[in-house]
Amino acid sequence: MQTIETKAGLACLYAGAVWGLFWIPLRALDDVGLHGLWITVVYFVVPALGLLPVTIWRWHHVQKGGFQLQLTALISGGALLLYSTSIVYTDVVRAILLFYLTPIWATILARIFLGDAITIIRVFGMLLAIFGMLTIFGLGAHFPVPQNIGDWLGLAAGFIWAIAMVRIRQAEDTSAIELTVGFFQWSLIFSLAAALILAPSDVPTVEQTLPALPLLLIFMLFLVLPGTYASLWGPKFLSPGIVGLLFMTEIAVGAISVAFLSGEAFGLREVIGLLLITGASLLEPAKSVLTKTP
Repeated sequence: MQTIETKAGLACLYAGAVWGLFWIPLRALDDVGLHGLWITVVYFVVPALGLLPVTIWRWHHVQKGGFQLQLTALISGGALLLYSTSIVYTDVVRAILLFYLTPIWATILARIFLGDAITIIRVFGMLLAIFGMLTIFGLGAHFPVPQNIGDWLGLAAGFIWAIAMVRIRQAEDTSAIELTVGFFQWSLIFSLAAALILAPSDVPTVEQTLPALPLLLIFMLFLVLPGTYASLWGPKFLSPGIVGLLFMTEIAVGAISVAFLSGEAFGLREVIGLLLITGASLLEPAKSVLTKTP
């Protein structure tokens, strides 16, 4: 029988894989000519409006969660907004690399605020994962040093997401349904405010967005919504450092999808990098399983 920790780990692996495809509808909106800031508005307005009935239906739970629920949703939604914006303003590869310094931030924050131990196997896993990333994207050629605004947004998104994971772990009784709803609603509020302040004259027309809407709706319904729920449910039961490593399945799926859809080469270097990242993601969970085996 699967333990709750095992189910949470599988949820995080799944969520990471879903986020690996996150860039596709964003780039589809970019291709139809939307301003970068308005891309995220259109992206978030679909789930935010679609989940309004859930908010009304579960209003009692929203009230029960109070300020702490909204703060966690605000932080996690803010992280997603920064990450999605970074994808628009820098290379997908660089955005992923900088965001996935998350395990480092999560491990440090979990030590400070949760008292989690920083074990040798955790450090080894992080080093293995970072080496795997650099192997995939060219050792040294794409070393994750921020060089533009998109890079800095990706780095900030990873740090803020680590804060969100710590908060979710601190309040594991918080409903993941309400977190998911708040996640998208706060993302929409932030993105709309930024677009109205910084690009008020670039409001997209319906004719502009219409070509990309079918793809966006498909992704939201079948991938992004369930993936978001999994990404907010799984961290309730695991150490943030482990969660950060498990989420690195995004790198594998992201690298494969970018290579496949852009026609880039995918050879031995990429395979070795993916194996290293996969090993890093599964190292600590595998140790836990082995130590519990009689």
